[in-house]
Amino acid sequence: MFRNHLKIALRHLWKHRSYTAINLAGLVIGLAACWIILLHVGDELSYDRFHEKGDRIYRVVNAASWDGGSLDLATSSVPQGPALKNNFPEVIAQTRIVPEGGGSLLSAGDKKVQPGEALLADSNIFQVFTFPFIAGDPAKALTAPNSIVLTKSLAAKLFTDPAAALGKSVTWNGDKDVDLVTGVMEDVPHNSHIQFTALRTLPKDFTSKWDNFSIYTYLLLQPGTDAQKISSKSQAFYDQYMKADMGDGVNFRMSLQPLQDIHLNSHLNYDTGANGNKRSVYIFSMVAILILLIACINYMNISTARSSVRVKEIGVRKTLGSVQSQVAGMFLIESVILTLMAAVLAAIVTSAALPVFNNIAGKSLSLWQYGVGYTLLSLTLFSLAAGLLAGSYPAFFMSGFKTINALKGKLNNKVGNAAFRKVLVSFQFVVAIILIAVSIVTWLQMEYVNKKDLGFAKDQILTFHLNDMALRERIPAIKAELKKSPYIENISAASNPIGNNNIGSNGFKAEKDGKFEKGSLITQTFYADADFMPAMGIQLVAGRNFDVNTPGEKYTTILVNETMVKEMGLKDPIGKRVQYEADTIRERRIIGVVKDFHIYSLQHKIAPMAIMLPIFSSWEDNLYVRLNKDHIPEAMKHLEKVYAEFEKTYPLEMHFLDENFSHQYFAEQTQSKVFLIFTCLAIFIACLGLFGLAAFTAEQRTKEIGIRKVLGASVASITGMLSKDFLKLVLIAAILAIPVAWWSMQVWLKDFAYRISLSWWMFAAAGLLAIVITLATVGYQAMRAALANPAKSLRAD
Repeated sequence: MFRNHLKIALRHLWKHRSYTAINLAGLVIGLAACWIILLHVGDELSYDRFHEKGDRIYRVVNAASWDGGSLDLATSSVPQGPALKNNFPEVIAQTRIVPEGGGSLLSAGDKKVQPGEALLADSNIFQVFTFPFIAGDPAKALTAPNSIVLTKSLAAKLFTDPAAALGKSVTWNGDKDVDLVTGVMEDVPHNSHIQFTALRTLPKDFTSKWDNFSIYTYLLLQPGTDAQKISSKSQAFYDQYMKADMGDGVNFRMSLQPLQDIHLNSHLNYDTGANGNKRSVYIFSMVAILILLIACINYMNISTARSSVRVKEIGVRKTLGSVQSQVAGMFLIESVILTLMAAVLAAIVTSAALPVFNNIAGKSLSLWQYGVGYTLLSLTLFSLAAGLLAGSYPAFFMSGFKTINALKGKLNNKVGNAAFRKVLVSFQFVVAIILIAVSIVTWLQMEYVNKKDLGFAKDQILTFHLNDMALRERIPAIKAELKKSPYIENISAASNPIGNNNIGSNGFKAEKDGKFEKGSLITQTFYADADFMPAMGIQLVAGRNFDVNTPGEKYTTILVNETMVKEMGLKDPIGKRVQYEADTIRERRIIGVVKDFHIYSLQHKIAPMAIMLPIFSSWEDNLYVRLNKDHIPEAMKHLEKVYAEFEKTYPLEMHFLDENFSHQYFAEQTQSKVFLIFTCLAIFIACLGLFGLAAFTAEQRTKEIGIRKVLGASVASITGMLSKDFLKLVLIAAILAIPVAWWSMQVWLKDFAYRISLSWWMFAAAGLLAIVITLATVGYQAMRAALANPAKSLRAD
């Protein structure tokens, strides 16, 4: 019986190959799109799940609020971890990491490399995290001072054979620091929120100030521990350890963030890097399901619409003794065969498309990344399920025909079948219109964040790191040489490259009525020379800029932004004193107020900020160079020449400042691009089904069209007659889709502190585009039918 059904199914698919091709194309695209999205979603959900104790590891995060402001921090106070370990028996271990700082040069013999991201870490980091070792003992690797653990790739660059690195010495920054290699580990997996190439011992004398939030702290808890109980005691912890430094005006809240939640649920200030978005994962999962549903609905619609072609066949089979389940099985086998054929082609399409997707999304996905056997089994089961879903309604609908009516070529429940098809078509366009509207809004938001005035002129500014301390002491000479080019407009030296989420903070106290307040305001602290303001195009709203010719200016003056003035409640800030604690308590006087400018992405509100002249040349480790927009290549060539004259060891690594900011939106930009691609695919699949339905409708109404033409009907009227039913369905779909799209975009835009305002035209455009697509798809078939010779259609009967 199965063999007979198989033969009949193949014969039918071949006989009606034009409709088979339409169904096959839709299923191939639907399956391929679905698989790519599911691979992407699986990768996003896999972050930090390779650690053996991952379900018991938490990151300490902090939130502070005060009158008029708040700050959510991924970092913690330096002594916070050890204090938590000592106060809570539920904590088995605490470990801390802090970026070592960019621009280092690592040497072994005559080989010199820039290691990338090196971290300082507590010696027990491998007790908490699972990073497999190639050589060395994880328990002892960082216990001694000046120890270093290298990743396999970095060790191979320095020693060729990674295992041979164990016990060797490496030097940092021109023989100024020497570390002993005490371990070599496998490269950090891409799905780790902590990325590094080397781990160095965290010095014992690392600052222990409670108001220094510059370190990342992780806790390993006892099995069965409720992390919320520790978080609930944050106020008592704050009162005991931190209140003396932070003051009464700050509301503090500490919480424990599950390690496996960080990548998708963390959008905090000073995070380790750009994270994913849990909402995006849900959205893409839904898109995958909807695209596959659209492809399956195409099959359902075309199969049921063409039921009149097979009605007599069904009647004959029932007369010869086939029961309803056998007839239904025949149609299910047909749909499964078609879906399995589509799966083979979809696997080829997926493999070909993944490199393109990886390039857009910054991934390294592979169809076979989970193993050939597992992948083949998963794809087969998935395809069988899709085939049964696609064939279920046509099978049970057509197998339910009454034998007598079937032999006469009559369809029972014709009205119900047509109504259900309309529901399915409407559903397809509800999905399509939602996807179109979402694509429009996400694109507009990305355009907004890329073009919004950030408070400074970010274009044509190059930044690069000065690695050597001796080079930083020669900054005046470097600037003088650079200014010899007419194509370099301005130069400034500063402490950090803005736009990379890596600026530190301190607690500041303001002077009121001649006295300093008790409470501290957590303030982003930035060091820059007097050229920074004009080089960046930042405006002063009150007071003056730094004057390097004034003695003692670098020790006594400070610039603050408008937000800091507002949140400190300073009505006349010029001349007021502020106090802050770095290694010692320091005091400065406000000489100017700068207009607020963004240093992070628009997902974050502008925070209080203080700008000071660098006290030491070591704090001026980045140069900002503004280039003439009409002579960028010439300016860059001159810059490279000057750098080569001053620096013989470290290679020049330049970055455009606007690229730094763009990188902060990588996840959102990727989401926008990927969403647009899959929106186009969903629309294309829906159009395939619409094209097939329109073709069959025109075919079924051939005689009617011929009569109407004989009676004088115009081509336009016939085209309108065949198109109007489909247009009604699209209009209904638009009415249903627009509220859903509006709500979805309101939720998505909440992730941005600065965002566009939703407008009716964005959603009307989505509906209008759907109507245009429908007219183009259906209109083509309608025009073909309307232009056909009526003599042929009437002679057919």
